[in-house]
Amino acid sequence: MPIQKLNHAVLYIRDVATTKRFYTEVMGFETMIEDPGGQFLFMRAPLSQNHHDIAFFAIGQGAAPTTAGRSSVGMYHIAWEVSTLEELEEMRVKLMAAGALIGASDHGVNKSLYSRDPDGLEFEVMWLVPPEHWGEMAHQAIVQPLDLPGDRRHFAQFGLK
Repeated sequence: MPIQKLNHAVLYIRDVATTKRFYTEVMGFETMIEDPGGQFLFMRAPLSQNHHDIAFFAIGQGAAPTTAGRSSVGMYHIAWEVSTLEELEEMRVKLMAAGALIGASDHGVNKSLYSRDPDGLEFEVMWLVPPEHWGEMAHQAIVQPLDLPGDRRHFAQFGLK
């Protein structure tokens, strides 16, 4: 029986209240389960049909920063998808205002923003180019500067926001 999809991710964090505030105010997530003692938090993305998309377990303020990718193996990031380029622009504004935006890339088949949460854990917010527009890009690893205004103009001609 094949894997159907990624259901959720679980991350270790320093503090549930800080994480909850960020993912609620910046990302628009809703809380599904929260430990009254501040040990764990389960959240869902705004349009998700899932019970929870991400869970957080607090390990305390003394936790060292992640070294994944620098001096240890580990996960690089998780990616959250938005439905339109307009929504990607709205997320760019929110992430910038929160001081969380660290980069932006055009990968051909997706347009991506890269950010860090309050614990320094990296995540991506991306818009997936409709498959009928992938062409040769479907089989290439592309990393170019993101041009959201240009992409919005380009995809508007196909009726995409």
